[in-house]
Amino acid sequence: MAELTKIVETGAVTITADKQMQVREDTVVYEGLIELSRSYFRYIVNPGDDVSNKPQIIQDLATLLWTPEAIEKWNIKVEEIRQKSGLATPQ
Repeated sequence: MAELTKIVETGAVTITADKQMQVREDTVVYEGLIELSRSYFRYIVNPGDDVSNKPQIIQDLATLLWTPEAIEKWNIKVEEIRQKSGLATPQ
């Protein structure tokens, strides 16, 4: 019987117009060279979020995409949504 190997990799990244990243993380289990299973986990990172514990590709994209202007636009959008929904701004 061949050895089982589990690999977690960034399978896809979708970048929205406001520079939000929608990330699909793939967990793949191999027996030797044969893929036995693949499962997915999705998460979102917003402009200005801490990505220091994310895969290098996410860190690199954040550095490239998240200019001070992009982060400010995101923060304005979030504040507008909070105001329209009646939610308080976190302190």
